[in-house]
Amino acid sequence: MNQRIDLLPVDEQQNHHAREAARHSISWPVNLAPASVSYQSDGHVLILGNEHHARLAARALEGQGPTSVTLVFTEAVAEDETPQDDDLLSATAHLTHHVLLRDQLRQLRIEGHLGQFSVTLMKDGTALDLARALAGLAHFDAILDLGRSPLLTLELPPPGYVAMPWTAVDRDDQLEAFAGLVGEFDKPRYFQINKELCAHSASGKVGCTRCLDVCPADAITSHQGRIESWVEIDPFRCHGVGSCSSACPTGAIQFRMPETHRQQETLLAWLEAYRKAAGTAPVVRFGEAEDLSGEGDTPGHVLDVPLQELGAAGHDQWLTALAGGAAQVRVQCHPGMPERLTDFIDDQLTQAWGLLRALGHCPSRIQRLDAGDTGARDALPSEAPLTDEALTFGSTNKRERLNIVLDRLSRLGEPDGQRHGLGGNAAYGNIDVDQNACTLCLACVTNCPTPALAAGEDSPLLSFREADCVQCGLCAQSCPEDAIRLMPGFLADAARSERRVCHEEAPFECIRCGKPFATVSTVESIKTKLADHPYFSGDAMARLEMCEDCRVKDIWHEMARNPDAQLKV
Repeated sequence: MNQRIDLLPVDEQQNHHAREAARHSISWPVNLAPASVSYQSDGHVLILGNEHHARLAARALEGQGPTSVTLVFTEAVAEDETPQDDDLLSATAHLTHHVLLRDQLRQLRIEGHLGQFSVTLMKDGTALDLARALAGLAHFDAILDLGRSPLLTLELPPPGYVAMPWTAVDRDDQLEAFAGLVGEFDKPRYFQINKELCAHSASGKVGCTRCLDVCPADAITSHQGRIESWVEIDPFRCHGVGSCSSACPTGAIQFRMPETHRQQETLLAWLEAYRKAAGTAPVVRFGEAEDLSGEGDTPGHVLDVPLQELGAAGHDQWLTALAGGAAQVRVQCHPGMPERLTDFIDDQLTQAWGLLRALGHCPSRIQRLDAGDTGARDALPSEAPLTDEALTFGSTNKRERLNIVLDRLSRLGEPDGQRHGLGGNAAYGNIDVDQNACTLCLACVTNCPTPALAAGEDSPLLSFREADCVQCGLCAQSCPEDAIRLMPGFLADAARSERRVCHEEAPFECIRCGKPFATVSTVESIKTKLADHPYFSGDAMARLEMCEDCRVKDIWHEMARNPDAQLKV
């Protein structure tokens, strides 16, 4: 399937007609009434930077919207800066100001978002709230950082935090926009989390951290409870980049603008309608709606997927397009993307190319496209579509849908039967179980967030289905015998979808009633570990070979024979 196929001449007029027919058959899904979060800003502003620039900004903002302005000087005025004049000092003399020393600057902490910024300075082991100490306020509503290096180094800072040098070309426009950050503002709540599907934590162990790793706004945090950890997305700091949803292997994080499964179904419906209208050589281009809307008309064979954010579609959706009949997929990137989003897209491309190679397809079926490259955008695909059969899903589960796509691509290609490393933190792989160490305690099954690991119904065994494994590592971490090792990589073989037995033992039967209740290795392991325990000394050691019912009966019989035995309970 790697050889190029000579395409028949393409009728672009017919393709235009087919594309319009596809678009009219079903509209791109839009969440018309998304849940939202509200910001309330009363206009209490904090300006950071050297004294000269901070006072200039304060004077420029006077009468433009802010209710109060507090100045904190975080840098010395450069020698080549224009010296402060008396008029500037006079105009800003009434403003509260404070000078931070270099050592104090290292202890400055900024948290929050528009309408709720907390700025604290650690002093003698305690946190000094600058809003209360300098301005008598509960918080600052917005922050203007004019420092040479912003105090918040996030790729996407929280709403209400504006960092710019005073010499910025668009300074006046940015100051005007900053002055307008007063009042009430709403924005969508971009995501929802299904904690039942989350592979982040179980039994006090931390597993998957993919969403934490890719968020350019640091809006996702892991919270540690008394035992469990869980992931939360701060809706006030979230910019809706979408990479967390695409990186989540189980679908626990669901993008809502629109939902991932609605995007997939609409794309497949477009491809089917395009074929029915006699369209040929379809190329699916994933890009941000704002970028796509600013372009002129494109050739009829190019079907655009208008994403809210580029990160809202990962390699699972790109492969869906190929499995649904697209000849090629192009992912359009644009200048100014956050570095972590760029890295994420590159990682997803690497995974997609690796999967295509493993399944016997040409990696060039998925290409990265730079915005403005009209030649690459409009080019005809070099290969024909893999199929003209419709692809349907019977589930909204993300992993199940991905497996359906991979199975379709496997049937259409020539899988080599080998395991392929996909780099990064790809959610594909096997596990190796040390049968000599495993006692079939099944802690791994209890903590596995997917159906990958399962226990036997009628006999003690551990089984595994690789297609369901997301390589979170919770099984290996929860194993008390260190008997499980992760084996990353995609297996290009039908065995990936088959359930296999990793370890099996005969059941251990209760020495009193004969009921099977554990495995031989489990009982032997417990007896070894409790050999020196006073409660199981002498004949009491035999209780470890009894089921739970017989063990209780034996204890009561012993206490009836010897009441002093109660002191040992």
